[in-house]
Amino acid sequence: MAEAVRWGVIGAGGIARRRTIPEGIAAAGNARLDSVFDINQAANAEVAAQYDAAAVESVEALLARDIDAVYIASPAREHRVHALACARAGKHTLCEKPLGMSIGEAEEMAGAAQAAGVLFGTAFMMRFHTQHLAAKRLIDEGRLGKIAYARAQLSCWYPPIPGAWRQDPATGGGGSLIDMGGHCIDLLETLLGPAARVSCFIRNTVHEYKSEDSAVVLLEFASGALGTVDTFFCITDEGSRNALELHGSMGSVVAEGTLGQAPQGRMTAILKESSGGYDAGQARDAGGDIEIAPEPRSLYLAEIEAFSRAVLTNSQPEAGAKAGIRSQQVIAACYESARTGRAAEV
Repeated sequence: MAEAVRWGVIGAGGIARRRTIPEGIAAAGNARLDSVFDINQAANAEVAAQYDAAAVESVEALLARDIDAVYIASPAREHRVHALACARAGKHTLCEKPLGMSIGEAEEMAGAAQAAGVLFGTAFMMRFHTQHLAAKRLIDEGRLGKIAYARAQLSCWYPPIPGAWRQDPATGGGGSLIDMGGHCIDLLETLLGPAARVSCFIRNTVHEYKSEDSAVVLLEFASGALGTVDTFFCITDEGSRNALELHGSMGSVVAEGTLGQAPQGRMTAILKESSGGYDAGQARDAGGDIEIAPEPRSLYLAEIEAFSRAVLTNSQPEAGAKAGIRSQQVIAACYESARTGRAAEV
């Protein structure tokens, strides 16, 4: 068995250059960066030189190399054509979200990989945050009791930028909802199970580009829990808390800074032995918070190691094609709700 997966990267600029290559592929013990492609050939050459990889001039040239897996980090509109090319070439594929521009495209991408006998993964790296994993263990162990409500919040300041593909639904599929809200919704479903129905509001509150800069979603989970996701392209970076809240009948988990690209953040829990009786005074004593502080670890390192391990052991990736299709289904229901002004079934 090979000791390391040989990787190629389509879309070597952007998130690949900032995070996935340096923190993930270059750092993982079971991965090696072989080659990179980006339409910006100057940036592509710089990335290749920095990581001693081959800078190729086309997707076809990259897929012709002796590589095992491809990380797709191109604009969302290109995901389908790149994923289909990877399947035809027999390469395992880890694709950034969203999978294509629609449910149909996501299903086509997954089907092509399955028919080719290669693995397909969706890059939901926030699942790998060590504090999110710790919160899931508390839920699974019943420490929070019956979950009643959850919130995931991720926003940033994203002013108009000429050519920015996320600011046009034709190239990004939407705005803040599909881009950042997709991560938030996937995380809440990972923690709480599937959502059954959604109500969504989107608009352009500040910026005037074609994609929405504001989105709020109310989720009704099959478990009976309620949740909200709020995600904006028009809130200052400093003002966004990147918050995660999980509230149950016996306890709560509250975090700031864990949603996003970095492994940092602060998470605390209030855990009770029982729900207790009614307190008419509703006293809320200060203190008693339990710090949840597992050793921080790069989300991208964990993601690449996990997918590489799946390739080396021929096992299904933790966030596979089904996760990407599911995300498209929920996001589609959100946009339908925003369009019609009514709740939509997932």
